Amino acid sequence: MPLTTAATHLSARPYTDGDQKAVLDLINADRLPGQPETRPGMLTEALAGRSPVDSGWWAELDAPVTDVLQDSGGQVLGVISYATRPKDGAGLILWLHCLEEDQALAGALIDRVHDRLGRRTVYAFEFASALSLGLEGLPVRNRPATHRALEAAGFSGEDLWRYIHRRLDQEEAAGTGGPRLYPVAEVAPCHERDGWQLTLRDTDGTPAGEATVGRPVDGVGVLWWISTEAAHRRRGLGRGLLAQAFRVLADHGAREVIAYVDDDAPPGDPERNRTAANRLYDAAGFTEVDRLWSFTHRP
Repeated sequence: MPLTTAATHLSARPYTDGDQKAVLDLINADRLPGQPETRPGMLTEALAGRSPVDSGWWAELDAPVTDVLQDSGGQVLGVISYATRPKDGAGLILWLHCLEEDQALAGALIDRVHDRLGRRTVYAFEFASALSLGLEGLPVRNRPATHRALEAAGFSGEDLWRYIHRRLDQEEAAGTGGPRLYPVAEVAPCHERDGWQLTLRDTDGTPAGEATVGRPVDGVGVLWWISTEAAHRRRGLGRGLLAQAFRVLADHGAREVIAYVDDDAPPGDPERNRTAANRLYDAAGFTEVDRLWSFTHRP
């Protein structure tokens, strides 16, 4: 299908194996701090509709379709992957990348999906792909042109996640930094993710807190979850548990740690209030890298 934007003749076509290098270059040009480089194996998984994170949601989809956008000389300028979900008939834009974050290119890719999917509800950036280490949404600060292109195409956005990052200092990387805590958390393999579960118990054996960390990739570990039981809060246990989580990650090669905070709870929802968690992360030296948004377009 020929397209014309900014006086440049563009055409969209299905992805082929020969596009791999160009597509990886586009993806890695958008890489955020704390994210490992996307490699061929990760792209292969994403193209096949598989992901180590949010795998259950991927299993609900039909096989993804991936298209590239090229100029008249055959240079690949953008890529988009999309799918349909049989249970509700919705379409999903799974991931999208374009040269130099160009709004016209992003808009052309989004138009391609609308043409292909027809009149139906379409969601964009709803869950994480194998291309990243758990990025569940569009990082709108680092991808402003894609954000604008989605809005121009009629999508409404929702701010859902805080993406934060922290480097481990030399002592932590050596496994000696941070406050000591007694009793220390038990560490065991995590059955739901590739990583470890830390369980902190009171002196009588009852659970007092827990944390889940992911096996580091290229020196980057993920803090997937940390919490303390209500009866054990305000005693510094969360701070100590976080310090031990850093040590576990460092022992397995981590030099950096990232985390995702779903701090979109409506007012009056104590179960999802992340105010205390954000205070803990900020005090521990995490820096907010971006906000992660998801989008919806209804016909």
